[in-house]
Order: sequence, then C-alpha cells, then structure tokens
Amino acid sequence: MTVGTALALVATAGFAPLDEWGHARSFYGQHVDWSPCLTADEIAGAGPVEGDPDWRARLECGTVTVPVDHGDPNGRTIELAVVRHPAQGPAEQRRGSLVFNFGGPGRAGVAQFESGPLALSRRVRDSYDLVSFDPRGVGESAGFTCPAWDAMERPLEAVEDVAPADVDHDRLQDLESAARRFTWSCLDEVGEEFLANMGTVNVVRDLDLIRDALGDDRLTYAGFSYGTYIGALYADMYPENTRALVLDGALRTRRGLIDDGVEQSRGAQTAWEAFVAYCLEGAPECPFTGAEEAPGEAEALLAGLDRRPLVVRGQRIDRHEMLTLLRDSLHTERQWESDAHLLARIALGDTRDPFVQAYLGRFVDGRNESPGAEESAFMAVRCADHEPPGGVRAYQEGAERAARSSPFFGGDDVWSYLPCASWPDAESAARAPSAPMAPLLLVVGTRNDPATPYAWAEELADQLATATLLTYEGGGHTAYAGGRSCVDAAVDAYLLDGVVPEHGASCPGAL
Repeated sequence: MTVGTALALVATAGFAPLDEWGHARSFYGQHVDWSPCLTADEIAGAGPVEGDPDWRARLECGTVTVPVDHGDPNGRTIELAVVRHPAQGPAEQRRGSLVFNFGGPGRAGVAQFESGPLALSRRVRDSYDLVSFDPRGVGESAGFTCPAWDAMERPLEAVEDVAPADVDHDRLQDLESAARRFTWSCLDEVGEEFLANMGTVNVVRDLDLIRDALGDDRLTYAGFSYGTYIGALYADMYPENTRALVLDGALRTRRGLIDDGVEQSRGAQTAWEAFVAYCLEGAPECPFTGAEEAPGEAEALLAGLDRRPLVVRGQRIDRHEMLTLLRDSLHTERQWESDAHLLARIALGDTRDPFVQAYLGRFVDGRNESPGAEESAFMAVRCADHEPPGGVRAYQEGAERAARSSPFFGGDDVWSYLPCASWPDAESAARAPSAPMAPLLLVVGTRNDPATPYAWAEELADQLATATLLTYEGGGHTAYAGGRSCVDAAVDAYLLDGVVPEHGASCPGAL
C-alpha cells in the first residue's frame, strides 16, 4: 500500500479532528515572510561549507506566531524561528516542504541548518523545500537558560564513584536541594505559565501552525530521537493533516521518566559492547585484548585518568569527562575508529600525540558551546511530558537499576532527571499515541543505538497502527541521512513515492 492509497482511505472514512486539539484556530492562515538568514559577512565568517558552498547563501529565515497557551489564544504569544532551504529542482518536480526536527529536546533547527548542508539525496533536495524550526523555548524561539542550569554538577560528581545503593542521606539531600535550585531558577527566569506549556503536546500544536503557514495541506516530516515523539503525537492529533512521517531513533512514549533512564542506560551499555566488538575485530588499533578482558582494561584506563588527568586547553579530562566523550561519540558510528585509536594511544601513555590532542580539543570546544541553553530546554520538556515520579528515594532505586543495566556508564541517566520531582504541573499528552487514522508511517530503528534503544523502535512501530519498522543493523544514534545507502534509499522511496519497506526489512551495518 502507498501513502496515497492510505490517505484516500482516511478521506473516505470521514474522520474529523477531535475538538480537544482544536485550540488557537485564530492563528491559522499565517504566511512566513522569508528573508536571507545570513549576511554576506556572516556567511564569509562562518567558513567553507563542504559539498555545497552556496548552502548558507540559499537559506531563508522567518517566523510563525504561536500562543504560549493554546487554550488561551488571547494571552501571551511568541515568535517561532523557522528556516528554509528552497527546493532545487524545476517547478513541476517540487512537492512542498519536508520539515525536520533534530531531537534533544533542546536542539535548534535554525542553527543546525546554518552549520552546513544535510546529507540528503539530490532527488530529495530537488523535490522539497527543506524546513526546520526552533521549538518553543529553544534558540531563537524564546529560548532561555535557567541560571542554575549547572547546579547539579557537583552533587552528581559526588555520587559518580558511589554505588547508588550506598549513596548516604547527606548526599541524597544535596542532590535533592540542587535539583530544587535548578527548578526554582527556571521558574524565576521564564515563569510557571511558560514552563507549564513547554510539553510536546504544545510543540505539536505549534507544528501544525507551521505546516499551515508553509502552505502545505499535509505534513511531510522527518523526526530524529525526541523528534519521533513529536511526529508520533502529530499523527495521533492531526491524522487528516499527515502525509508522510519518518520517525528515526524512537523515543519511548508509554513508560515513566525513571524507567526511561534505566532503559537508556541499558541501550548505552549495548552500544558500548558493540563498540568493543568492533574495536577487537575491525579497528586498526585497539586497547583491548579480548571481550572478557575489555571491562578490566577499560577500568584500568579510566583509573589512570583519575590518577593523572589529561589537561587540554586548560580543562581536565578525567574518568568522568572521558565517559562523557565516549558516550557522546557512540552516537556517530563513523567516529568509532577514531575512538579506538584515541583509547589505544591513551593506554600506551602517548597522550601528546597530535591526534589525541586534536580529538580531545574538539570535545572541550563542544562542551563550551552555548552552556546551559540546551540543558534547560531538555529538562523543561522532559519534566513537562511526565508525571513527577516521586521523591529522591524513587530516583535512587532507579539509579540502582540503571547501574545494573550499564556497569560501564552507571546510573547518571536517572539521577539527572531529579529536577522533575519539583517541577510545576504541566499539560502532558493525554495518552500514548496510536494514530489509528493516520496514513502509513515509517519507524527507523538502529540495533546498537546508545541513546534510544532499539526496543523502543520496535515498541513504537507496534504501538502506531499504520507504522512499518525499518531496522539498521549497525550502531550510532539514528540512521537516515548519515551516509548509509540502504537506509537512505528506503526512506527516500517512502518520502518521494509513498512506498514503505516490506515487513521485517533491515539494512546491514556499515562497520
């Protein structure tokens, strides 16, 4: 069945949108007033663009007005920043807009476009205006930074080397107090009303206003990681406005916040073990001598960094910074060879190697970019989307489960969500989306995804009534538009021709 056939079935069913989603109708009928995103000086200062030197010059920016509270259209409004790269093909080939959300929560779509071109096929770039946006509270869309965004850093460092079950009362109190400081600082910065409306249900309402302002009758969309929840909820709330949605790196929509943290820890452990297997079997250099020996050898390397941290550009790289680097780099499969080389050099004590210094320098630079903004938006959305899971003891029990699931990375995923225990009440989605009236949807899952476990993709594909699952058998976080020809071809066929893969379809790993 094609997308067009499924749309015809929806039309004949006579489905009308639920009144509960029909807020802020007065905001429909807008048009985006596009203008160049960057001046000539800004383009020159941004440096060369690999593969497409004119990409930044073609970018157009505009805004769409949305209410902070869709249930109160006469109240406060904000301007959402929208970016467009116009379709490059002839007029008869163009199909409207392909809207992207790059995840997070907290990732800014405008900055992502301005950083360089998306790795999409020529046919997709010729056919679609490529569009993204900064969701509410992010980037140029009333983005904010909670002043105490780093309040939990020291309390978390104090428990990093302690088994969660052994964290004593005083340290628990420190964690809880720091989490409250973070929450209160967010309230002081933007107010309770804004925080209460940061949830994904309102991002979806905003997205429908963007679709309308773009002039598209139906939404064509690619959502990565957290963007999959936006897409799944959109299909559930606005099936009559849905054309084709790619949901790559599925976020879980059914369980609680602590369970999410436990499952994310398990996914990170799975990805680490896949990296170790690659390192032993295919990397030119590897610090490990065998699968059974690898945990002890990795621990010895980390312990060495605790005894004698590396200093790069004035910042210390100890055990915990290295764990952060490794976990982040597991998201990008193409970096695994470099990770293996880095660890091999460190294990040999060759830390002045130019490659080591350059690799760690890029990591330090990335950690220093826009401190606090993405973390603030991330926490605001995650807390708004979930009921508070209880007090600090509930988090401690969850951290114990996470540490058992991930001996290498531990239970930090759960501890980090502690501000949600004191978050203000917010409107969350009424139910886990099933989208029974939506056209055909495509879920993409990566077998060794370190951030959104493959089991979540299986669960979302089962949960959405019209979804098909495409499996990438390799590693990394998300698979489409990442240079994986099999995945790209299958997704392009869906976006362009409405053809979904066969049931059980998979693509081989690249390594």
